[in-house]
Amino acid sequence: MPNDKSRPVKKYDLEERTARFGVTVIAFAKRLPNGPVTSSLISQVVRAATSIGANYAEADDAQSKKEFLQKIGYCRKEARETKHWLRMIATATPENRDTARELWQEAKELHLIFAAICRGGKD
Repeated sequence: MPNDKSRPVKKYDLEERTARFGVTVIAFAKRLPNGPVTSSLISQVVRAATSIGANYAEADDAQSKKEFLQKIGYCRKEARETKHWLRMIATATPENRDTARELWQEAKELHLIFAAICRGGKD
């Protein structure tokens, strides 16, 4: 994506990271074979992975701490769900296991980040 000069890129820009993750999962899903087993797995993983960024964008615009933590909780839940669907895809399409594992690792890191934000926000 082009860098907007008026908005400096932050070192740990979760909005960008979650968006890139969603885009990467979409690209991965497009390469998967579409069949009776994989069809619903593909839909589920795309839905969960792209929801992480959508919920983070909503959290970033939250009107209150309570709303922020609620949306971050959704991010955490969707990251966990994405891990599940990637595991199922790796099982259904062993030829895609390595890429699914790489994406699983990123989903795990996002899950840990959002879990830490949730824990820190409850103080």
